[in-house]
Amino acid sequence: MVSVTNTAERAYTIDNAMDVLFQKLDEAIDDMENGRVQTIEEAWKEIDNI
Repeated sequence: MVSVTNTAERAYTIDNAMDVLFQKLDEAIDDMENGRVQTIEEAWKEIDNI
């Protein structure tokens, strides 16, 4: 079994990691389809505030 580790030091299998990746991708596609997007300028402002 191959495993990967995320930043919180929890071990995931490749299948678990792919499930998380596909869930995030589904959420992003849904956001785009429903107009919940931000401009690149808004994204950079959010990043600068971190």
